[in-house]
Amino acid sequence: MKEFVEFIAKHLVDKPEEVVVSEVEGERVTVFELRVGDGDLGKVIGKRGQTAKSIRTLLAAASAKAGKRAVLEILE
Repeated sequence: MKEFVEFIAKHLVDKPEEVVVSEVEGERVTVFELRVGDGDLGKVIGKRGQTAKSIRTLLAAASAKAGKRAVLEILE
């Protein structure tokens, strides 16, 4: 799923080479930390947070099939 988040983020930003996704896996929850370059945070979050919400919804659906819970943290 890390690659999935990375793929989406790289296609939203102006500087795809600065996109970094870290994965911290726990017993029941996997946390994905998405870091983007300067000026690209707004593109990942979107208007009124709609883009970030959509990414989180897709991630939750994909992780539910794997029987886990996933959380996405977007950092600058």
